[in-house]
Amino acid sequence: MKKTKKIIGFHSGHDCSYCIFKNGIPVTHNELERFSRKKEHLGDALEFLFQSNDEWEDVKYFSQVIDNWKGGFIKRYPDTAKRMFDIAKNNKGNFYYFGHHQTHAANAFYSSNFDEALIITIDAGGWDFKEHNPRSYFDYTDKDIMPTTFTISLGKGTKIERLHIKDINEFNIGATWNKCLEEIFGLSTGYPYGNQAGTVMAMACMGDGDKYFNDFKDTIHTKNIDTTKFRQIVKNGNEQDKFDIAAAIQKATEQKIKEQIDYYIKLHKPKNLCLAGGVSLNSVLIGKLYEWYDGIVENICVPPVPYDAGLSIGVCQILWHDERFMNQPRIKWNDNSPTYLGYTYHEDSINEELEKNKDKIRYKKVDDNFVADLLSKDNNVISVFGGGSESGRRALGNRSILADPRNDKMKDIINEKVKHRQWFRPFAPSILKEDVKEWFEYDINSPYMTTVIKFKKEKRDKVPAVVHFDGSARLQTVTKNDNKWYHSFISKFKQKTGVPIVLNTSFNDREPIVETPEHAINCFLGTNIDYLYFRDVNILIERI
Repeated sequence: MKKTKKIIGFHSGHDCSYCIFKNGIPVTHNELERFSRKKEHLGDALEFLFQSNDEWEDVKYFSQVIDNWKGGFIKRYPDTAKRMFDIAKNNKGNFYYFGHHQTHAANAFYSSNFDEALIITIDAGGWDFKEHNPRSYFDYTDKDIMPTTFTISLGKGTKIERLHIKDINEFNIGATWNKCLEEIFGLSTGYPYGNQAGTVMAMACMGDGDKYFNDFKDTIHTKNIDTTKFRQIVKNGNEQDKFDIAAAIQKATEQKIKEQIDYYIKLHKPKNLCLAGGVSLNSVLIGKLYEWYDGIVENICVPPVPYDAGLSIGVCQILWHDERFMNQPRIKWNDNSPTYLGYTYHEDSINEELEKNKDKIRYKKVDDNFVADLLSKDNNVISVFGGGSESGRRALGNRSILADPRNDKMKDIINEKVKHRQWFRPFAPSILKEDVKEWFEYDINSPYMTTVIKFKKEKRDKVPAVVHFDGSARLQTVTKNDNKWYHSFISKFKQKTGVPIVLNTSFNDREPIVETPEHAINCFLGTNIDYLYFRDVNILIERI
């Protein structure tokens, strides 16, 4: 293959991010929040890009999703926009806009290994071209675009055909959830603490979904939902009332989405489903799809960054594959598309931080077997740092806190030592992909920790620290191709314990996942994590 110019996608505003593609493969994806340490940080993605990179001779194309008014980001960030246009012009390239949900759909489908799939996108809103056609940067009018929160498309090969698009005023579950988070539960929906929808999903598992279901079933998809009654119940009631309200919200959400997709599932009978958009982070919903369409749907793919930070990935994928642009064939991923797209930090930067903190820590050289042994005894909680940081908000073994899932007290231990989360929130299992069928009711692929399904009943008491109250878990399936080190480490733990699972939670304490060695040591010293393991250099740290 001839040398191909690099493609850069970016997304400014909330979930600020950029992505660099080379020969159709993402090689770098960074989110501003990892560096600013503020969740869902708003910002100029081009400025973020220019601060992080200084090589432009191979960059030909830039792209992002359309604004709700023409040239919006150019007028908000004129200096960095001019620099971008100059680079593209000098390299005989161009800049392109694509639709918001068109880009979510591309990210979902092209990140999968499916040659054919039904693609569903659901979020709190974005602007799309009505005709689903990509355009150059000023080649559209207001009549060409519309706001939407929901689309259904068919993907085949390199082509994506939109089947259905809903007006934002007809259907907006994402906005309703945000309203409920803020007004009923007093939870955050964005910067600087992040969206806390996961807390409501965890509560829902413990509630009676029928008690308040009728209050939500007809309004869960509208922004006009009246939250006054429930705000008062939460204010005056007990914890169970909150659980029951959360359960009703979750049940109504599931029913309304099923109503929207049922026709297309039964018409097309897709073996494969792809989902993206912020609502697809509802991992309980993803698990329900396997139950609802058992016998039809066999595989479901949610990309590692399905929310808006993934738009910077999707715009690159459209440019690479669409026949109106580069018209390149699909990429065949080894197991799954790459997600460890952040920076890798080398030994010098680690040693620098060790030297800075030498009066607070001691460290020694060990191997993975030693650490796996530590993990299997004495209630140890061990943070691991190595390789490129994960794209997305789920730690997948490179910036993780690990613990022994066999200990029924481990959830409380982790909350006390580091996470400080509500008692009812679960922790996730990372499991060897080859062992999923022995431990879970469905033998599924969930490499990005996107799906909640139930453990087999006879296995639940073996790993109580990662089993939620209804017997379910949001699992991460791990293969050698996806993460050679993590697969090897879990295998070592299995050899010692007979259990092919470790408890995995993100390496952070109420802030974004750690990015740098400095962040890692700061988080370690600011909590009661027992050990920090820099796995690339086999250095194990503990406090003095």
